[in-house]
Amino acid sequence: MNKHVWKGLLLAACTVAMTGCGDREAERAAAAAAQAAAQEQQADEVAKKYDSAVASRDWDMARIHGVALLDQYPDSTAAKRIGPGLEEVKAQAEGAREQRRMESLWDYSQVSADGGMQRSAAILSKDPVDVDGSGAKPVQLVFRDHPKWRRSSYLVLRASDFAKACYGSCNVSVVADGAAAKRMSANRPDTDEAIAMFIDDNKALWRLARKTKVLEIEFPVKDGGTRKAVFETGGLDGSQMPGWD
Repeated sequence: MNKHVWKGLLLAACTVAMTGCGDREAERAAAAAAQAAAQEQQADEVAKKYDSAVASRDWDMARIHGVALLDQYPDSTAAKRIGPGLEEVKAQAEGAREQRRMESLWDYSQVSADGGMQRSAAILSKDPVDVDGSGAKPVQLVFRDHPKWRRSSYLVLRASDFAKACYGSCNVSVVADGAAAKRMSANRPDTDEAIAMFIDDNKALWRLARKTKVLEIEFPVKDGGTRKAVFETGGLDGSQMPGWD
């Protein structure tokens, strides 16, 4: 084979090889583009769920979809769009969870009484309180609507008692969300049925409970001095006590 023929064959082989390399590069580029397009489409599907949850103010689901979108498709157009607002959505979700927690602290009841219906809303103190050295126990705050005795608000102890002075009239100190303390008159009924003390201005106390997250009530006790019970009142549902609002 002469040298001219050899050179021609070599040139043809190189041309074929280069054509094959170019085809493979094009195939890889096309595959990468198709994968990127598929990921953008998948990201858009998650983003639609995120947008729908935000529109309906379902903050927990919005947070779940938003975090998933940024974790799985961080470079997508959808991720870049929702990224700046995701922290606010997380904060809203946390606030919603906290609200549900506070709502669950209240216990509502409806029972027949004196030919009518007695309704009550009750909550236990955030932390138990030691009123007499026998150990810390919960203090209960109750709002009650009785067909005979009408509306009232009172504290209930599970041990010891309130100060003897309260059998006539005494004062409790009420602090709402850290604001200045308000003094409210109170009285301990002369009965052994329950260790309870009424706070006379039930309307004012209800208004405070409805508009605040934390209510602190300091009260005098039998063993001397005062004790403080803290109630997380922010979840009080006014619809459970018709007419109180």
